[in-house]
Amino acid sequence: MGLSASIARPSKRRPRARRRPQPAVAPTAPNRTLELASTPLNFMRNETIFSEGEPAECIYKIESGCVRTYAMLKNGERQLLAFHVPGDCFGLEDRDLRTMSAEATTDSAILVVKRKALMTRNGDAASMMRYLLDLTAEELRRTQRHNKLLLKGAQERVIGFLLEMKERRGVETEIALHMTRRDIADYLGLTIETVSRTLSRLESEAAISLPTPWRIVLRVPAALNLQ
Repeated sequence: MGLSASIARPSKRRPRARRRPQPAVAPTAPNRTLELASTPLNFMRNETIFSEGEPAECIYKIESGCVRTYAMLKNGERQLLAFHVPGDCFGLEDRDLRTMSAEATTDSAILVVKRKALMTRNGDAASMMRYLLDLTAEELRRTQRHNKLLLKGAQERVIGFLLEMKERRGVETEIALHMTRRDIADYLGLTIETVSRTLSRLESEAAISLPTPWRIVLRVPAALNLQ
């Protein structure tokens, strides 16, 4: 069974594999090995990438777009765990079954590779293991920062989110948001109204501007404690 079939989703629309030329000699660098062993797929906005409870057979790397991972609580509410942006790997699990679900928040291009394929390709297995451990450690650090952010007040959470996106996107002042206000609210443990009200307050203070719902410009860095 091919890779695309092995990650089939309940949606009627199947992902589209994109052709990509392969070099004659594959480099052995772990990151490059992951790319060469992968299948590139496109996911539309809100399309499911994998679901909680499915076999955790694949690792994913974002080339473009954005992905949200979340878990469903017993009361039926959604707990949004993380956003993943271009360059991020996600789907690393220490169990056989998925403990969370993943969806594209916007049209996204994603590399999908089976974990077994990484370990069977020619190359340094020890280097690959270190690479995967480094990815897991980075994900843990982001989770720890997120947990600390949730202990703060509403405005500090929103500002912390903007600074996180600024850092991870590698931008100076303009942040492209590929997620809804509801996504941001769930991520920060706030209501949609509180997120919108906080952004409007920051805009009225000239700390930011909101040209569109999907774009935020940081106007006064000092007001966001960037200094």
